[in-house]
Amino acid sequence: MSSRTRRSGALVALVALFTAGYLAPYLLPTVVGRLSAGLDLTPTRAGLVGSVLLLGSSTAGFTLAARGERIAPRRAARAGLLAMAVGYGSAAATGLVPLVVAGAVLGGLGSGTATAVAVAGIAGRRDPQRASTLGLLSVSATAGALYLTLPHVGGGHAPPLLAIACAAALVWPVTSRLPASPRGARETTAASGPLPHRRAGAVLAGGILCWSLAQNALWGVSGRIGLTQAGLSEVTVGAVFAAALGAGLAGVTAAGALGPRLGRAVPIGAGTVAIAGCVLLSSTARDLATFATGEILWNAVYPVVLSYLLGLAASLDPRGRWAVTVGAASSLGVACGPATGSLLSAGAGYPAMGLTLCTLLLLVAAPMTAVARHAHASTAGLTVTAVRVRSSARRPTRASFGLARPSDRG
Repeated sequence: MSSRTRRSGALVALVALFTAGYLAPYLLPTVVGRLSAGLDLTPTRAGLVGSVLLLGSSTAGFTLAARGERIAPRRAARAGLLAMAVGYGSAAATGLVPLVVAGAVLGGLGSGTATAVAVAGIAGRRDPQRASTLGLLSVSATAGALYLTLPHVGGGHAPPLLAIACAAALVWPVTSRLPASPRGARETTAASGPLPHRRAGAVLAGGILCWSLAQNALWGVSGRIGLTQAGLSEVTVGAVFAAALGAGLAGVTAAGALGPRLGRAVPIGAGTVAIAGCVLLSSTARDLATFATGEILWNAVYPVVLSYLLGLAASLDPRGRWAVTVGAASSLGVACGPATGSLLSAGAGYPAMGLTLCTLLLLVAAPMTAVARHAHASTAGLTVTAVRVRSSARRPTRASFGLARPSDRG
C-alpha cells in the first residue's frame, strides 16, 4: 500500500471519528428537549443531564491531552466508540433517570475519547484546517439529516441517543486504518521539546471555553425557545435546525475554499462578533421568521469560526497537545452550556439570557483574535524548524497519537 493511500485512509478514519465524537453536542437541543418531555424532567434538570453527558466528554479530552502519546490511537478510538455504543444505547433502553444519567456519562466519556483521538490526528496533518473543515462538514450533514428524521421516528428520549450509538457502531470498521501502536509518538518526544506557546495556548483554551459555553447555553435551550416562546411545532423546529446545519455546510465549504487567505484573526474576531448578534436575535425570537433567521445565520458562521480556532490550536503544536487541550476546553464549555442556559432562562427569561451570552462572546473575541494575530509569526518560525528536523530525520516517525507522518506535514 502506497503512502498516499495510507494517508488518505487515515484521513477518512479521522473524519469519521470526528463526526461520531461531535455528534452528541450537535444533537444537544433535541436530546435535552426529549429528556425533558420523555422522562418528565423540568427543563433545568434536563439541561443538567445534558451538561453531565458533555462533562464526561471534556474529562476524557483533558485526560488524553496529558497521556496521549502513551496511548495507541486505534485502541483509544475503539474504546471510545465502544463506550459510546454501550452508554448511549443503555441510556436509550431505560426510563429510569439514574440509569439514563449513568449511560449518558459513559457515552460522553466515549465521545470525548473519540474526539480527542481525531483532533490530535488532525493536528498532525499537513493542512489541519482542511481536515477540520472536512470533519465539520461531515458532522453538520449527519446532524442535519437526523434533525429532519427524528421528529418522524417517535417521541421519547430514546431516538436521538440511539442515533448517536449507531453512529459509533458504523464508524468502528474504519478504525482499522489508524495506527495500532504509539511507538512513533514516543520516538518524536525527544526531538519535539517542551510544550510551545504556553501563554497563547492558555489564553486560547480559556477563550474557547467561554466561547463554547455562551453558544451552547443558547443551543441547549434553542428547541424550547422555538416550541414555547416562538410557538412552533417540533417538526417546524427540526426543519429550522436542519436548514441551519445546511447553512453551516455552506459556511464551512466557504471557509475551506478561502483557507488561509484571510488569516485567522479576521474570521475569528469578526465571526465571533457576528455570532454574538445572532445569539441575541435567536433568544428574542417570537415568530418563525426571527427564530429561523437567527438560527440559520448563527449556524452558518459558527462552524467557520470553529474551523479556524481548531486550525489555530493545531498550529501552536504539531504534536497535537494544544489541539487536544483546546478541544477539551471547548468540550468543558459545551458541557456547562445546557445548565447555564437553563438556569439563566429560568431565572431571567430568554431575552435576558441572550443579552448576557452576547456580552460574554464580545468579551472573549478580543483575546482570541490577539492570539490569532500573534501566533502567525511565531508559528512560522516553528514550522521552519520542524521542516529542518524532518529533513534530517533518518526514518519517518509519527506524532500526535501516532497519526502524523513527515510526508503529511511537508
